[in-house]
Amino acid sequence: MIYFLEGVPEMPTTVPMPLEFRLPEGWLPARPEGFNAADVAFAAVHPQPDAGFAANITIDDDVPPDALTLADLADTSVEHLREVAESVMVAHRREVGSFDAPALAQRLVFSTVVDGAHRGLVQSQVYLSLSDVKNSHKRAVIRLTLTATAGQHDAILGDFQDFVRIVGPDTGTAA
Repeated sequence: MIYFLEGVPEMPTTVPMPLEFRLPEGWLPARPEGFNAADVAFAAVHPQPDAGFAANITIDDDVPPDALTLADLADTSVEHLREVAESVMVAHRREVGSFDAPALAQRLVFSTVVDGAHRGLVQSQVYLSLSDVKNSHKRAVIRLTLTATAGQHDAILGDFQDFVRIVGPDTGTAA
């Protein structure tokens, strides 16, 4: 279950532990019927589309077998994107976070057809490994993703970075 601090629309899937977060100013929760990714637990859209494409932030999850690393999950994500998009390139990847809270960030550049038009898109993904507040042995990996046009990505990347900094397990202290 996700706890969006200002109310959350019902989405088609949930993450394995409650999360707390707040959307960047101006971003809008996406309605489930307006978003066609069945494995997305939460989605939001930027209020100003670029060339007809609305940038979006999504949260989805994975509970990987212990043997899989964050890099393995990121590689799998690249392969899945290659199934639906063209010219997928890993532009940047690095491990971030700490020993207790490892994370991996990657930027993918690709092209795809959206609403009949060919678009160059950029996707920033952050994989966060989180421990459940109530059971520290229970871990899950969530993927936070920003997808935007190549022309808009860098202008809204700061919003996504702010969002990533505040996403975390629900501690029960949210107002």
